Amino acid sequence: MAEWTKYKISDIGTVVGGATPSTKKSENYENGDISWITPKDLSTFCGRYIKQGERNITETGYRSCSTQLLPRNSVLFSSRAPIGYVAIAAKELCTNQGFKSVIPNENIDPLFLYYLLKYNKHNIESMGSGTTFKEVSANTMRNIIVFVPSDKRVQEKIASILGVLDDKIEENERINNNLEQQLTALFIHSFADNIATTSTDTCPILGDLITVVDNRGKTPPLATETFAYPIIDVGVLKGSDRIIDFNNCTKYVEQSTYETWFRSGHPKPWDILISTVGSLAEMKIYLGSKGCIAQNVVALRATSISPLYLYQYLRFIRADLVAYNIGSVQPSIKVTHIAKHPIYVPESSKLENFEEIAKTVTNQLYANYNEIESLKKLRDTLLPRLMSGELDVSAIDI
Repeated sequence: MAEWTKYKISDIGTVVGGATPSTKKSENYENGDISWITPKDLSTFCGRYIKQGERNITETGYRSCSTQLLPRNSVLFSSRAPIGYVAIAAKELCTNQGFKSVIPNENIDPLFLYYLLKYNKHNIESMGSGTTFKEVSANTMRNIIVFVPSDKRVQEKIASILGVLDDKIEENERINNNLEQQLTALFIHSFADNIATTSTDTCPILGDLITVVDNRGKTPPLATETFAYPIIDVGVLKGSDRIIDFNNCTKYVEQSTYETWFRSGHPKPWDILISTVGSLAEMKIYLGSKGCIAQNVVALRATSISPLYLYQYLRFIRADLVAYNIGSVQPSIKVTHIAKHPIYVPESSKLENFEEIAKTVTNQLYANYNEIESLKKLRDTLLPRLMSGELDVSAIDI
């Protein structure tokens, strides 16, 4: 049985904060080559090892503030709301003040430390303080109590078990990103020139080729618990991938509400869900058998056009759709304006060829997504059992 020892985080690594160079001085950022990470970067980051954020800083910017260069394999932990984003530095980099990063001691495996901080996320978050937003101070972070296997080989075994699952998750995500890019490139190569010359004089309008599922009006009564009927809102539709991640849903309705409230019904497989308020023209393809659409979302159902061509077309002309904005206080677009937009319809052989390829790719994307979800559930089930010592791995040969 592996021996676990009680430590403060300061006993197993060095806690390091960050800082932000003045944003008013262009010399702090322009043509910078020092990777500088913010919590926002981690909020959209998929994976464990991070190399690059949205912005770099220059040597001048670096020397103008108190941020520090973190060595490779340092573990980044966002300590200012939102608390708990975790990543491993894939190379030397620095962060803003929203982090309390940990440089592991030699007796601590960096990947194990990554999972240790993920396991202790809620405990660390509960120790944050502040009235405007919660923050975990450096002193608080140093004094967080954790339990660690004394034998580094046991740490490495635990990290390896969890790491194999994350390796596969990240591989599937890379495959999906590549497939999305290939399909977009195929669409542009095949149809972009023709789309550029579309007009209502020569092409049908979108409204002639679709029906609309529109439940806008009063907000449905929300459930106080998580049910099998999530509401798909604009936040769920953000991002460049076409598959809806139901883990991003934060609101739910009960079965009775799902069955009676929504006057226009619910989305069906291959509908395109598109946002009409707030962040405009965010979109995804609806697949699966659960979910209802929020007040700021409509479903466009292809009736006389390939749904996958329609999705790619709407992606391609997204800037045109956003330009229909009529909101003065809050951005919004009318479905009637979208419906009047012209759409180029290719000859049937080209359309059928694209539909066949796109459907094969989309089915693969969906299969990969479902496998990712299963792997995440397995990882998240194993994480507390491994990190608490409930599952003893000392005798496992890895």
